Amino acid sequence: MTYWQDKVCVISGGSAGLGLSVGRALAQRGARVVLTARRQDVLDAAVAELNAAGGKVTGIVGDMAWQEDVDRVAIEVAQQFGRVDMLCNCAGRSTRGLVLDTTPEDFQQLLDANFMTTVRATRAFAPALLASRGHLVNVGSLASKLAPRFTGAYPVSKFAVAAYTQQLRQELTDQGLHVMLVCPGPFKRDDNGKRYAAESTGVPAAAQAPGAGAHIKTLDPDEMAARLLKACEQRLPELVVPSRVKWLCAISQLWPAWGDRLLRRSTSG
Repeated sequence: MTYWQDKVCVISGGSAGLGLSVGRALAQRGARVVLTARRQDVLDAAVAELNAAGGKVTGIVGDMAWQEDVDRVAIEVAQQFGRVDMLCNCAGRSTRGLVLDTTPEDFQQLLDANFMTTVRATRAFAPALLASRGHLVNVGSLASKLAPRFTGAYPVSKFAVAAYTQQLRQELTDQGLHVMLVCPGPFKRDDNGKRYAAESTGVPAAAQAPGAGAHIKTLDPDEMAARLLKACEQRLPELVVPSRVKWLCAISQLWPAWGDRLLRRSTSG
């Protein structure tokens, strides 16, 4: 029996990317998995894939940017399972763009997609998570720690996730809730290098690559999911991958001019 056997785990943004990989890893470990996503067809396909492999997976369609959907999902989970042992906030998206070309409306859209989804879901599931002394996992990004060029409103929205997660740790850890920030680098995707073509006016071609051209290896989402679950079992406060980026984060905090210089050298553009 694994640590995750029969634990009820809710994953927002669970129909693709890291969210789907976390769902797959949990299903393989015997958890009862609830995936949420906006599109019914994509969600149904993800649930069918994991159940065909022997998982115990339920899909509940909902947009975590809308409070009505968040509340409905939380009620459905409570009615079906009666408890929640883990919430993994994976919903969100990235972007490219010059910062002065990024409008206030662009910033608001990214904050809604990447930050407010996390706030809404966390508040809805917090009572159940506190009752189970479970796990709250907020997926940020290396852009939660560093703000590279040509990424538009993305770093602002992910820095907010990091700050919110630290506040939650400060206030809730003593109540038994494990709160963890996950900051992964760019992932391997079939559309890497192409997905930002429609919004990349003025952005160098190299910055359209994964991680805005960061000179780091892309990550396998399934391997990252396994690391995430192991970090949960250890109740770590934070997981940064690759870990060597933490040195650049520390330098940027202590000596901003050096950090800016190193960040420019470590990205293309």
